[in-house]
Amino acid sequence: MSNPIAKLSFWGVRGSTPTVDPATWRYGGNTPCLELVAPDSTRFILDCGTGLRVLGNRWGADGAGAPPETHIFVTHYHWDHIQGLPFFAPLYDQKNHFQFYSFRSDFLGPDSLRQVFEAQMALPYFPVDVTAMNARRKFREVEGGESFKIGENRITTRLLNHPQGCLGFRIETPAGTVVYATDNEPGVPALDKNLRELADGADIFINDAQYTPAQLVGERKGWGHSSWSEGVKVAREANVKTLVLFHHDPDSTDRIVDHLLGKARVEFDSVYAASEGMAITLGAANEPVQAHLPSSRNQLRRDAQFRASVTGVTSEGRKFEEETMVRDLSIQEAIISLKHSPRMQSEVQVLLRAPAAEGPREILLHGYVVRIEEGGEKGTTAVGVVFTD
Repeated sequence: MSNPIAKLSFWGVRGSTPTVDPATWRYGGNTPCLELVAPDSTRFILDCGTGLRVLGNRWGADGAGAPPETHIFVTHYHWDHIQGLPFFAPLYDQKNHFQFYSFRSDFLGPDSLRQVFEAQMALPYFPVDVTAMNARRKFREVEGGESFKIGENRITTRLLNHPQGCLGFRIETPAGTVVYATDNEPGVPALDKNLRELADGADIFINDAQYTPAQLVGERKGWGHSSWSEGVKVAREANVKTLVLFHHDPDSTDRIVDHLLGKARVEFDSVYAASEGMAITLGAANEPVQAHLPSSRNQLRRDAQFRASVTGVTSEGRKFEEETMVRDLSIQEAIISLKHSPRMQSEVQVLLRAPAAEGPREILLHGYVVRIEEGGEKGTTAVGVVFTD
């Protein structure tokens, strides 16, 4: 029998507010939204930031449409976690059914989630009200400490330390366990204990990494977020297999996130920085993380014939240098055939040797591994690289 497979997809990874500037292009600028498809085909959505719009459009583009029922977990009611709801196209289709889950706010009282849902589409904030949405919607209030089953999957909730409250979710599937614990600040013992209980032995631990350690004890103390170093600390103590840094600060450029990821990987072996389009497969024997660029970013590629020398780090952590040919190139990215398999989200250097009238010319490019697939020739790997310089 084949192993049960679950797939986790990242549609929005930015915190606080969306970004559109080129410096945050590689990791993405949409606010939090994840999608988890369990082995029994149960579909979960984690948070409803602006990434939710992208997810809704994808459901229509692939021809499959929305599943019969989708379960949506909302961690809390701050704008960056709910602002995608009015733009989620499947909510306007009467064939669809959505079950929402979140906590009762001390500020809103009973039926908090429904109130939040309707209020952001009320006049004068939106051109139409919630009655324009034809999909069936149900709302369930859950408390921190609850545990319940959806299909074959067990859901556990815990309260986290964030202004006005926040829930963390642990989803145990037959393929593995995913913990989603964004928007939490360390320092309250009871809530720190909650976080470790959620993360205990998780296959994937998605944790808030918005601030640097210095910001966390300085000017951002009390803002309700965490850092890469705190995530590493929890991952170690809870015996987590893979840590994902999440909720990137809007002022953190791709280079800054690269730097934070590098620091985290010195302290913990299996760490990734969340990026839009990244997919994590649980239960499969192959490399768990596969990052795919949107098709619009691939349209400028052209066939090329450049000799190149590529240096980087393998998935096992060993440095390598390899001579190859670059046959698919754009100003922004390339697909390179290698015998080595570089580590996902690692930096590589590509030394191109371009023919010229005065003799071969060398061009040194710094790139970042965003995609790894089986190569066209036996024993090779097709490596997608985005150039950062």
